[in-house]
Amino acid sequence: MKFITNYFKNLSDLQKRILFTLGALIVYRIGSFIPLPGVNASAVLHLFNGDGNGMMGMFDMFSGGSLSRMSVLALNIFPYISASIVIQLLSATSKSMSELRKEGETGRIKINQYTRYLAVLLAVVQGWAIVRGLESMAPVNGAYAVVNPGFLFELSAVIALVGGTVFVMWLAEQITARGLGQGASLLIFAGIIAHIPSGIAKVLSLGSVGQMSPAMIGLILAFVIGVVALIAFMEQAQRRIQILYPRQVMANGVTNTNASYLPVKINLSGVMGPVFASSIMMLPAFIQRFAQSENLIVQNIIGFLSYGTWSYILIYTLLIAFFAYFQTAVVFNSEETSTNLKNAGGYIPGVRPGEQTTKYLDNVVSRTTAIGVVYLVVVCVLPIILNTHLGMPLVIGGTSVLIVAGVVLDTMNQVQSYLVAKQYTNVIKTTQKKGRFRV
Repeated sequence: MKFITNYFKNLSDLQKRILFTLGALIVYRIGSFIPLPGVNASAVLHLFNGDGNGMMGMFDMFSGGSLSRMSVLALNIFPYISASIVIQLLSATSKSMSELRKEGETGRIKINQYTRYLAVLLAVVQGWAIVRGLESMAPVNGAYAVVNPGFLFELSAVIALVGGTVFVMWLAEQITARGLGQGASLLIFAGIIAHIPSGIAKVLSLGSVGQMSPAMIGLILAFVIGVVALIAFMEQAQRRIQILYPRQVMANGVTNTNASYLPVKINLSGVMGPVFASSIMMLPAFIQRFAQSENLIVQNIIGFLSYGTWSYILIYTLLIAFFAYFQTAVVFNSEETSTNLKNAGGYIPGVRPGEQTTKYLDNVVSRTTAIGVVYLVVVCVLPIILNTHLGMPLVIGGTSVLIVAGVVLDTMNQVQSYLVAKQYTNVIKTTQKKGRFRV
């Protein structure tokens, strides 16, 4: 025990964060195998047979297989994501929420608290829908999904599902605060990564029995590599806006102009735009599988939004575009940036400080976001078309690839930032020591 304590004391902050993140992901994966009490998991798994590339298959992939196994983490992080969407929309439309967001750290803490409360409420509603759907399921090979249906099962199952969601929310916040990367994205990333080996094995088995030609396997591999390369390029792409500062007169009388750049990423929204859009589009499939409503209007709506239909693709594209612009507006405030530049004495060449700078930044961000939307649509929507309309059996969807690549790049950037900060800290300490010796 003393050896372990001394070992962790000698670790750097970056090493501790890496180990904490890995430990949290291991705990998360273990939790995804804890079954929901009173549920016949094999009967529930029958719902997902043949839907590996459908919307419920994507939902199950994002949850790390928790939904198909009907574990206590079946709802996963999605109630929290849905709550975040609602709170962010309220922040943009409600004056009181907007004022709360401007209060800095205090406002951020209150908004996070409201998001958690709403997430718990959504988890209760979704958990109740799942439980009622499980009780109404037809038997599979003579076995019912629920062993002993009734009020006690419903109460215990809803409590377990809500408790699992609260645990996942807490774990995501701990990863964000004490680990590396964004916690919610990393948990979804872990679920997707866990499904990749089985998907590859499925493709290889189809190739070995002759159901998939080597040319098709090569085409899928080339497509995935191309998508990953596109994501890696676009996630690093940025528009650099030149910023000039007032000239300074040096001791020898020579004037010096300080210049820097304001980087504007092409995809400022990151992976959250497609994640938000996917979480909304998963709702009809969720209702179809568990609520099993026989209402004609509900059935028509579900059919209209069925995975792979052109209506589904159109709405999904519009949602991606909407959330890309919305998330960009949340991340980048052109008015605040313009004010900060003016206070620091900086200006954009050919643009007057103040209102004109704000309009210029809005125009630049709008154009770059338009390019980012086209990129997101190509990555997220094109694989759906190839899979459902052209018959290409893709192992992993474009949204999943985007999340995996985005999380990896974000984590690498954060690690690099820690290394640079550590290097500067060492330089400062060395300089201070030399200064003391000289004195």
